[in-house]
Amino acid sequence: MSNSSSLTQFLLLAFSDRRELQLLHFWLFLAISLAALLANGLILSAVACDHHLHTPRYFFLLHLSLTDLGCICTTVPKAMHNSLQNTTTISYMGCAAQLFFFYFFISAEYFLLTIMCYDRYVAICKPLHYGTLLGSRTCAHMAAAAWAAGFLHTLLHTANTFSLPLCQGNALGQFFCEIPAIHKLSCSHSGYLREIGLIVFSVCLEFSCFIFIVFSYVQIFRAVLRIPCEQGRHKAFSMCLPHLAVVSLFVSTGIFSDLKPPSISSPSPDLVVAVLYSVVPPALNPLIYSLRNQELKDAVRKMMTGCSSRAITCLFSSAQHSLCNPLLTQPAF
Repeated sequence: MSNSSSLTQFLLLAFSDRRELQLLHFWLFLAISLAALLANGLILSAVACDHHLHTPRYFFLLHLSLTDLGCICTTVPKAMHNSLQNTTTISYMGCAAQLFFFYFFISAEYFLLTIMCYDRYVAICKPLHYGTLLGSRTCAHMAAAAWAAGFLHTLLHTANTFSLPLCQGNALGQFFCEIPAIHKLSCSHSGYLREIGLIVFSVCLEFSCFIFIVFSYVQIFRAVLRIPCEQGRHKAFSMCLPHLAVVSLFVSTGIFSDLKPPSISSPSPDLVVAVLYSVVPPALNPLIYSLRNQELKDAVRKMMTGCSSRAITCLFSSAQHSLCNPLLTQPAF
């Protein structure tokens, strides 16, 4: 047995013992992370640069892209490094930092998803009051509240998790540091009450957000079904259903990962569930939230066209300057 004060590193779960499959996981994660970075980066740039997208809907989408980038950059690089280097170790402080930032971004994302649900509710059910209920100052306060709530929620869980004595070894049984995996290594009885209190607090907070999402969508669907125009109903459903699908995937995989019985716990299902709620949503969110949105697609196309035009202009200007100045074409001695 080992005590947490003497632990200097943890052992993460490898995706495979075969070197070929490890390299396959590396290239797969590299492709997913590059796609997520590119898509979310385009969204951030388009929303920040195009004044037509300076609306509450895209303001919250910008913050959601930030949380997606944070989730990808927190877990995937270390998993890629371990697969490439054929190792499974992570330092104690590195594990604490990874756990904190991952739960910080994923908690903020959950609160932002709740706020985005409210945005859709107001847009569909109370369109005449949209500008009043979601003004610029209100949106800024709501986004700040989501980030602050995610930070405090994560700080409490991280501090409690790493204050527990660990005496069940240092093998986490997961490809990144997560709270349930570390709790399995604990042998503390005095920390159980504190942990139960935090779990109850978290469940109440998350369940409140979930109830709010369900209630909002009930009202949204009732309002959509009253729309006489079929095209209008289709547009409203196409805007809401992707968000609802991501929320369902996000919540169901997270609940199953945290509350599944130990009797059905095994490495392969744990890895699949962990990838589903930690890697897949950040990579798919840009596609299902924004790439189907014509306004955002036009803004991205306009931005990329403008960058290409400036690059070509700069290139031709440099070439013409070189031709007009013979000294630039003479060899140096």
